Amino acid sequence: MDAVTRRHVVTTLAAVAVLFAGGTTGFHYLLHEPWHSAFYRTVVTATLTGLDTTPEGVGAELLTIAVVLAGVAIFGYFVSQLFHEVVRNLESGALRERRRRKMIDQLHDHFIICGYGRVGRRAAGELAASGTPFVVLDFSEDALTAAEEHGVLFQNGNGAEDADLEAAGIDRAAGILASADSDAQNLYITLSARQRRPDLTIVARASDAEAERKLRLAGADRVVQPYSSAGVEMAKLALKPQVAAFLEIVSSHGGPELRFEELEVKDDCAQAGSTIRELAIRRSTGALVVALRKADGTFDITPNPDARLDPGDVLIAMGTEPELQALEDMLAPRERVGA
Repeated sequence: MDAVTRRHVVTTLAAVAVLFAGGTTGFHYLLHEPWHSAFYRTVVTATLTGLDTTPEGVGAELLTIAVVLAGVAIFGYFVSQLFHEVVRNLESGALRERRRRKMIDQLHDHFIICGYGRVGRRAAGELAASGTPFVVLDFSEDALTAAEEHGVLFQNGNGAEDADLEAAGIDRAAGILASADSDAQNLYITLSARQRRPDLTIVARASDAEAERKLRLAGADRVVQPYSSAGVEMAKLALKPQVAAFLEIVSSHGGPELRFEELEVKDDCAQAGSTIRELAIRRSTGALVVALRKADGTFDITPNPDARLDPGDVLIAMGTEPELQALEDMLAPRERVGA
């Protein structure tokens, strides 16, 4: 209940209290009725439920008329405020819906999270912490309520439906996360998204190896098995706790500033063709290149300083936000460097 509503409620209750107190006192002295009888007469008169007896005397009749008119006025005020409150809530809901719709329509290079359960909410938290735009697509009332409470953009719909994917901006999206609780649902989401956008990055959730196989066949680029991953993480914590702690630090956006980033060497990159040694990446930016994925998909783990950066290569670098930003600026297209 907001301040305006509380004020109207308090005003109505105060008016009712004054009316009952005044009517009870007036009838008590004018008709010489006991207090409880005077109160009863006031209540039935003000609420228009009728009178047990006709009041005697001009003063009592005038008081009865006044109580009736006051009761009608208070009731009319209450109904009027109730109507305005309902209309205001409807308009407010419609305004929020229009604002949310406009914000979704303005998204570009965002991610669509299909399924806002435990996995989807954790993914949303990581995306939000990294400053990556995203929209939640779900039809569960609990999920939509949670999304609204968390202040994230959401679209009521099913990721397996083309119209709902379109409403979530799939044609402008950078990727989609199929994080529903059902393997079948994630499979439909993956098929629908891949058919609509062959170039879209799709990460899907699977409950077991067989579901992972089917999701990859359907077009998922990456498949995650939460239960299997949880078991692996538990084993790491038990066997190599310091390694696990380090990986947690550099992989979580909610932790310290140190993190991983992947940066692609574009065709128009001013530094394309140079080696890591020639660029002096560590000395110039502070970031550390920990791996290099070549254009053919092979990985060079702990690349040699003489490794050449060719167009299409992707650097896996580790560092703080300013260090990674400096590395990104180093690999910027020629026109950005010249600017």
